[in-house]
Amino acid sequence: MRVLVTGGLGTIGSCLVSELRARKHEVFLLDLPHHHDAQYFKCDVSSYAQLKRVFDSHEYDAVYHLAAEFGRWNGEDYYDTLWRSNVIGTKNMIRFQERKKFRMVFFSSSEVYGDWEDTMSEDVMDKYEIKQLNDYAMTKWVGEMQVLNSAAQFGTETVRVRLFNVYGPGEHYSPYRSAICKFIYHALLGLPYNVYLNHHRTSTYITDVARTLANIIDKFQPGEVYNLGGNEYHDMKEVSDLILKLAGRDDSIVNYIENEPFTTRDKKIDVAKALKFLGHTYTIGLEEGIANTIKWMKGVYNIR
Repeated sequence: MRVLVTGGLGTIGSCLVSELRARKHEVFLLDLPHHHDAQYFKCDVSSYAQLKRVFDSHEYDAVYHLAAEFGRWNGEDYYDTLWRSNVIGTKNMIRFQERKKFRMVFFSSSEVYGDWEDTMSEDVMDKYEIKQLNDYAMTKWVGEMQVLNSAAQFGTETVRVRLFNVYGPGEHYSPYRSAICKFIYHALLGLPYNVYLNHHRTSTYITDVARTLANIIDKFQPGEVYNLGGNEYHDMKEVSDLILKLAGRDDSIVNYIENEPFTTRDKKIDVAKALKFLGHTYTIGLEEGIANTIKWMKGVYNIR
């Protein structure tokens, strides 16, 4: 297939591009920086004119729409960019989908479940009115509603995926990145960091999730939504302790805090649909995945 990956230089996007190309798909990608790839477009999805150039140049069988601003605090500090990219950008993509009729995979987030206290199965959102806890979560749920409205009005075909705490090599550090990325970077350099004690996650290794994502276009069911996550339910202190052990540090650099407000506390995930219909599998456990990520980050930042 001819496939377009928006956000194709990002942590997940770049891994997905590699997986799709390994399967012999013709893969184009777009993102914000200048880049050398021969099938790359520099493009801001919140600009309709820039996207028009991308869609005027080729017809695509499928589009993976990852391009988005990421993270709860990034969404607070740069809320204008967040809403432009995540909401206007998604609406622009849908407008082209309505004209071009390509199939789309839309990337949502586990944050849309808010503080749902039971197992997070995909039908929770259909049965209950959920309060999203922060701007990032709100934009992702708005994107899902945009997708559903377009399908009802114009017959567009989209699959939604809700990712749960993807981590691994390829995620470069910034203060707005995932907890595992931040913990590792700070631990390797001996810098202080915060651990919120009453938060639980099911972290997902990046190559496992990329493989499942690549399966979607071969097993495409319009209108479906899938949770994609790991199978090791853990609290954040457990992750921090593991990172400190592998990095050779003690916890004197850690500041323990009871909880982080306006962020989902417990993510108990139901991935039965992805296991059954997408061939979702787990090949890299948490300890091995963190060790791999530490090794990669040491190389990238020249840390001995």
